[in-house]
Amino acid sequence: MSEAELVEGAGAFPQDVAEFEAVTGPPRSLWSDAWRELRANRLFVASATFILVFFIMALFPTLFTDADPRHCLLSRSALPPDSIAWFGYDLQGCDYLARTVHGARVSILIGLSVTTFAVLIALALGSAAGFYGGLVDTLVSRATDVMFAIPTLLGGIVILSVLESRGLKEVSLVLIVVGWPTMVRLMRSSVISTREADYIDAARTLGATDWRIITRHILPNSIAPVIVYATITIGVIISAEAALSFLGIGLQRPAISWGLMINTAQTRFHTSPHLLYFPGAFLSVTVFSFILMGDALRDALDPKLK
Repeated sequence: MSEAELVEGAGAFPQDVAEFEAVTGPPRSLWSDAWRELRANRLFVASATFILVFFIMALFPTLFTDADPRHCLLSRSALPPDSIAWFGYDLQGCDYLARTVHGARVSILIGLSVTTFAVLIALALGSAAGFYGGLVDTLVSRATDVMFAIPTLLGGIVILSVLESRGLKEVSLVLIVVGWPTMVRLMRSSVISTREADYIDAARTLGATDWRIITRHILPNSIAPVIVYATITIGVIISAEAALSFLGIGLQRPAISWGLMINTAQTRFHTSPHLLYFPGAFLSVTVFSFILMGDALRDALDPKLK
């Protein structure tokens, strides 16, 4: 083959590749494929819509009601819903729609903050334990085993019961303390399955540092299970906060939360059922939406299901 033919053949190859990509499109990653699948998933769209509404409600409650949740008149105590107060009034005569809407802020904030810190702990400890193994893995695994021996709700009750103040920070901190072990173990397992891949060996051969390997290669290919579990965990944390507040161990008044509202409603259910229905419905829909979104993410990000 002449030199001219070689040059002509070399010039034709990129053109063929360009033509191939023009027909098939550029190579897609796991995340782009997942997003394509999620957009076609009706359950994901529905759950994302509800979650977006609750986020807007938490950030801008005045878009949903202009009533002051702390303006109360005892003369309106426990009045049922009417055309003026769609959700009725609570025992103190406060507008129940306003309190239900403003209660979303506390529940969403606790769910997001606790889950975010738990994910950060999981990324740090789980990545170190799975990547380095040995003594680091042993220490992290034994610490995780100790925390697993403490039931989440029972641990929260014990710790919160000895605190004098139980505000947003205290409740969030306690839920972080009892809520990180599962994510750490999940991250550790995912890193262990990823660190033996050929591209990790290639990166080591090229002289990449441990930090670069973990941040550029390990984490992007190991974090999907943690994201799925974290999405579900937001709903679990919201329900845990509500359960603690319902038991009288969580947030204290004058805080406004769905758990506190349900706690107040339990003694008046037969005479004023609206006190339980509305915060209970908002809480259930929020938790269910996060669980549905987590299931949709799992189906989209798990390559074994494709």
